[in-house]
Amino acid sequence: MTFLRRFPMLTLSCNFGRYSGGRWANFTFGTIRASTALLVLLLLGHPWGASAANPDLETVLTGSRRRIEALDYRVTGRLTRVDGDGKRTTYKFAAKAHWFPDGLRLLTEISGAGAEKTTLLVHMTASGRVTIEAMLPGETAASVVPFEHWNDPLVGTDFSYEDMVESQFFWKSQELLPSQKYGARDCFVLKSTPNSQDRSHYDSVTSWIDSSISFPVQVVKTLHGTGQQKEFLYYGLRQNGGVWSASQVEAKLPGKPGSSMLVIEAGSPKAKLARKDFDLGQSGAQSSGPGENVK
Repeated sequence: MTFLRRFPMLTLSCNFGRYSGGRWANFTFGTIRASTALLVLLLLGHPWGASAANPDLETVLTGSRRRIEALDYRVTGRLTRVDGDGKRTTYKFAAKAHWFPDGLRLLTEISGAGAEKTTLLVHMTASGRVTIEAMLPGETAASVVPFEHWNDPLVGTDFSYEDMVESQFFWKSQELLPSQKYGARDCFVLKSTPNSQDRSHYDSVTSWIDSSISFPVQVVKTLHGTGQQKEFLYYGLRQNGGVWSASQVEAKLPGKPGSSMLVIEAGSPKAKLARKDFDLGQSGAQSSGPGENVK
C-alpha cells in the first residue's frame, strides 16, 4: 500500500494474514556502428527501455517510482471493515516507511480491542522484489509469510498482505492506456503486468494517476485465475511538506457487500527514520516521534 505519499503508503514514484582518411574513416564508422549496437542492447536490457519510446509512460513511471523512493513517513489511524449489514469492526492502525539504499521498508501494526496485535514488515527492492514478515497475535517472534498467503485478508478486511506495498510500479511490463477523466481530474491510466520474476497474486494492476501530482486516485487489481477485481479508492488528497498523500483509502470487491476503509488521522511525512526503527523485535510502528494531525 504503499497508499500514502505522505503515505501514499506505500511508497521513484509501493496486501495482512499467515522474491576508423580511408582506414581511419572505416575505423570510425565501425566504432560508431558498434557503439550504436551496444546502446540498443543496453536499452533493451534496461527496465525502462520500453518506456523510452513513450515519453508519457516514462513520465508516469518516473514520477511514481520517485514518489515511493522518497518515502519517509510515520502515521497512525484506524482500519475498519464495514459489513453489508452495516456492522463495523475497527482496529487501531500505525505504520512507518522509509526508502533505504536496499529498497523500501514498511512496518505496520494493527491492534484490536484486546491485547491482540498483528505486526507486518514488508521489504521491497528497487527491482520490485518483495519479502514479507509477520508477527501474529500470540506469537513472540516474526516469521516469513509464504507467498501462497500473500493474498490472505488482513485481520479480516478487504486489504491483503500484498496490498500494503505498491510493487506494481516497479514491474517491467508497463502499458499506458488512453488517458481518462476521473471526476474533475485528468489521469494517466497505467496497466502494470507481472512477469515470471514478479511474485504477485494479481494478473494486472490498473492505476488512474492524477497527471498533475503523480498520485493515484483509483486502482483496480485483477486476481490471478479468477478474474475477480478489487478496487481501491483514494480520498482526501492533500500536500504536506511537499509530499502528497491520501487521508483515506477504501478497498472493496465489486459484487461483495461492504468494504474496508483505512483512515489516516495523524502522522509526519518526513519522519527521519533509521534502520533501527524497523526492528520487529522492538515496539514497532507507533514508537517514538511526534505526529501531525491530518486535516
